Amino acid sequence: MNVLTPAVVEELFQARFAAMPDVVASAPGRVNLIGEHTDYNDGFVLPAAINYHTWVAAGARDDRELHIIAHDFTDQTVSFHLDAEMQRDAAMPWSNYVRGVVQQLRKKDFQLRGGNIFITGNVPAGAGLSSSASLEMALIRALTELSGEAVEPKAAALMGQAAENQFVGCNCGIMDQLISACGQADSALLIDCRDLGTRAVSIPQDWEILIVHSGVKRGLVESEYNLRREQCEAAARYFNQRSLRDVPLEHLLAAEAALEPLLFKRARHVLTENARTLTAADALMNGDMKTLSRVMAESHASMRDDFNITVPAIDTLVDMLNTAGQGLAGARMTGGGFGGCVVAVAPQSLIPTLMATVENHYQQETGCEPTLILAKASSGAFAGI
Repeated sequence: MNVLTPAVVEELFQARFAAMPDVVASAPGRVNLIGEHTDYNDGFVLPAAINYHTWVAAGARDDRELHIIAHDFTDQTVSFHLDAEMQRDAAMPWSNYVRGVVQQLRKKDFQLRGGNIFITGNVPAGAGLSSSASLEMALIRALTELSGEAVEPKAAALMGQAAENQFVGCNCGIMDQLISACGQADSALLIDCRDLGTRAVSIPQDWEILIVHSGVKRGLVESEYNLRREQCEAAARYFNQRSLRDVPLEHLLAAEAALEPLLFKRARHVLTENARTLTAADALMNGDMKTLSRVMAESHASMRDDFNITVPAIDTLVDMLNTAGQGLAGARMTGGGFGGCVVAVAPQSLIPTLMATVENHYQQETGCEPTLILAKASSGAFAGI
């Protein structure tokens, strides 16, 4: 991964706009340790912000226009007026995240100001590490800093989510934006997605996070994600509840014969995943790897069998890591599904064994080339100059 610092981003901005930026903002990607597809069901999640970021440098203009360069998309450039009605751009989909964020800021009566905007980063795209939420949070921090307007982290997260839901067209929950905005160093964050309550969960100092990109680029994510959300909402309606959070597991199990089988499986994943997430948070806090390993394995099996969002290469990778870990490491798919990454949590002493296992066997067994990413739990979005 390319190393980026404020000074490097400032230099890149200056090379494009022949001036120094007024603000440089950064927001992290995230890895979700457990709690998949529970956020939009008002459930619990346990993500950590990671030390891979999207950077946004901004310099003020005298007009009401934004001129934006996306460095990682071959310096593609777009410009639009801040007060214009936002229109989706099929030719440059990345720009829809910018437009969606601007639309939400304007809806919340932020005045904003025109600016030259330079975007770059090292969060792997399409890997399930929330490069989109990272972009949204960095944009919000940069644009509000540029105009001298304050924004609270949770408010920023809600606007980022709304940008994806209402403009980009992905009905995501709040987790990705909230952890990018509010992440804490050396800790995961247990998030109650109903009331946005958070609790920092310290990661033992001698444990590390290993992310392995499967080499399978995620496909069908938005359409299948939206479909899973619709199925969960349909299951909640069967019980006359607003969300699955309000359905006791025993009520679901008692209704198995009456509920449409696919809806039953989707709901069973969500309800059991909520319980696993709470168990995992306690296990992480207590340094209880045996329990953490067990619930991460159960989470993956549930995503595979009840939520049907894994792919064969991902399943192979998880099995490989679990075998190499021998109960001393936890591993599961992370992210929306259909490819992307697996996350492993293990003592530092075991990480080289896990990495060597992947390097020596995974590509041979699947034909897919893995990417190994050592990650550290990091702080959330910030802005400065």
